[in-house]
Amino acid sequence: MEYVQERIATLHDFGEASPAAPTDRATVLVPLMERDFGSDAAAHVLSTLEAVAPERVVVALRADPASVGEVCAWLEGFDLPLTVLWCTAPRIQERLADAGLAGPAGKGRDVWLGLGLAADSEYVVVHDADATSYERSLVPRLLHPLAADFEFSKGFYARVEDGRLYGRLARLFVVPLVRALRAVRDAPILAYLDAFRYPLSGEFAVTGDLARRLRAQPGWGLEVGTLGEAYDRVGFDGTAQVDLGIHRHDHRTVDGPAGLGDMAAEVGQALLRVLADRGLEPDLDAVRAEYVETAERLVDQYAADATFNGLRYDPAAEREQVATYAAAIAEPGPDRRLPAWTDAPLEPETVRRLSAEAIAATTER
Repeated sequence: MEYVQERIATLHDFGEASPAAPTDRATVLVPLMERDFGSDAAAHVLSTLEAVAPERVVVALRADPASVGEVCAWLEGFDLPLTVLWCTAPRIQERLADAGLAGPAGKGRDVWLGLGLAADSEYVVVHDADATSYERSLVPRLLHPLAADFEFSKGFYARVEDGRLYGRLARLFVVPLVRALRAVRDAPILAYLDAFRYPLSGEFAVTGDLARRLRAQPGWGLEVGTLGEAYDRVGFDGTAQVDLGIHRHDHRTVDGPAGLGDMAAEVGQALLRVLADRGLEPDLDAVRAEYVETAERLVDQYAADATFNGLRYDPAAEREQVATYAAAIAEPGPDRRLPAWTDAPLEPETVRRLSAEAIAATTER
């Protein structure tokens, strides 16, 4: 336990606080994939939200047509003011294509679609559905800074489970990459990114106004891209980060489709896109070399921390991941970000209506 402050306001968990928060004026946005349907973790998250009593819950669902009816029936079993947004409904896909926003489905696009609906609330909280450690206090903790005039609140936590350190993509890629970039060519945006204890956490809260003004990376770059947007919109003074304790959820392999290696490529491109927006184009060869040196140093530090806490730790495997992630550092490529809803070529109500019609048509078959 510590009470160190960063360049952004850092709100700690000292074990006694139960902060007051405007949950009755907040929409909770939960992206849900078909694989989460019926899982113990998702059921725990949704049943716990019943006790939180938010103004509304929007479930941003990515599922095949054959499963939608069953998933919606399961969701109706929870005592929540719940709206299901079927993000991959064929008519929504068609309307996005007509608006020039075609592209593969991904978490970022799901959250972006959900933000359009949720932003008519005063506050919006976003979190995943796979946290086995989910507690009733999570939503109030994220909301509390917004009631205190911050506009963006980001969760941070320890990823410790089964006697091991997790959070590998954050620990071994994003944190050392940001520090390497600062060493090669520092800038205020990098100081902002470096202030976050867990930059890849999927748990954050925003005002409804800010939710309408955020552009979104459509895939795994969502979290890093959102930090870049928050820096532009509210800066250091409008940002807080909140201690959410220890977090446990699904783990991914390093290799293979949707593994950490593929995720690193998207996250790295999103981070470099944030820099490119500000005219920063660092020498990537120098960045890679600095990244490897920084990450290797962190591996030694994590090994010491793990030993101190009696945790299992495999430095050689961690270094192999560093090598994989180093290869993922590349030019940002084409800008695929989805526009802020204030600038979008379609209305959230259109998305809501198309989703409702598609769900009704599917469940009536």
